[in-house]
Amino acid sequence: MADQSTQSITVEAPPADVMAVIADFPAYPQWVAAARTVEVLEPGPDGRARRVHFVLDAGAVKDDYVLEYTWDDDRRVTWTLVKGQMQKRQEGSYTLTETVPGTTDVTYAITIDLAIPMLGMIKRKAEKVILDTALKELKKRVEG
Repeated sequence: MADQSTQSITVEAPPADVMAVIADFPAYPQWVAAARTVEVLEPGPDGRARRVHFVLDAGAVKDDYVLEYTWDDDRRVTWTLVKGQMQKRQEGSYTLTETVPGTTDVTYAITIDLAIPMLGMIKRKAEKVILDTALKELKKRVEG
């Protein structure tokens, strides 16, 4: 059974600016260290991506997978795994909350089930690193 991991960070920008960076998948290789290839396979009715193909290489962790996204304006985006090599399940979300004008709390939640067995302690540590890195890279990209 997969456990959900959640982490938050505050970004000095309005939600629309944060969501614009999250939604700009072709730019991911410029600021997401592990992203080798990120390709929108299918746009959604709102112009944002519905299906996205990722090739990640984070040293010991390499994967090739497709996610399907659902957008709730600039408030929330959720995704689920369509197919993957290393993963048999991934569900995630970014939830954006404007705390004061021009400042956004970003909460990243993710649940991953791997196709290969992994000790729970190692898996939780890996998820924490993924969350921490993703949020810090997002903050740096938006504020930079």
